[in-house]
Amino acid sequence: MTGVGNDPELVLRLGVALALCFCIGLEREVHQKSAGLRTHSLVGLGAAVAMMVSKYGFADLTSSPAVSLDPSRVAAQIVSGIGFIGAGIIFVKHDSVRGLTTAGSVWLTAMVGMACGAGMYVLAAGATAAHFVVISGYPAVVRLLPASRWATAPLKVTYLDGRGVLRDLLAHLTAGGYSVKELECGRCGEPGHVVVTIEVVGGNVADVVEMINHVDGVLAVQAGREPELP
Repeated sequence: MTGVGNDPELVLRLGVALALCFCIGLEREVHQKSAGLRTHSLVGLGAAVAMMVSKYGFADLTSSPAVSLDPSRVAAQIVSGIGFIGAGIIFVKHDSVRGLTTAGSVWLTAMVGMACGAGMYVLAAGATAAHFVVISGYPAVVRLLPASRWATAPLKVTYLDGRGVLRDLLAHLTAGGYSVKELECGRCGEPGHVVVTIEVVGGNVADVVEMINHVDGVLAVQAGREPELP
């Protein structure tokens, strides 16, 4: 880290910020998120520029004894201002909130850019590495946790139309101690078939699937949530 901003050093900081934020954005792009490669790269690059302006842009004024400035004020505005981008990524569909992880990665990308702009390369690289640990490693840990009684099991059920199958299905779930959080009609398959998506609360997904499969008229049960919208 250098104490004085010079042109080669500033360009190097921009390059490091772009490279690290590219890595974060690439992971989001691969997973088809709303904020992908370009968004993360631009956010990190802009944050690096703002940080360097905050750090070095007022050197001609701060050298004067008659002027007193806080050089950190520009950087402080990044922390609060980046929240507007994050808020635009988050959206709510029914009771489900989507985009929180991507919004968090955008905010982290800005901080990585700030660290590069300040010349703190090791910190920036460490934050980038931590991002991949959280994104890639945490889901595996979550899968090892015991199922919560409040967890929802999203299921897509295909059944025969006109036989009261949905009524019987809901009755079986209620009798089994489960509750339906959400039910919505999906696409219709072959003639005479109906497809609905339901979210069941209060049990293990495998047990719920087995129960539904025993309902007369049910043709197929697919467990798992639909991919998030890009």
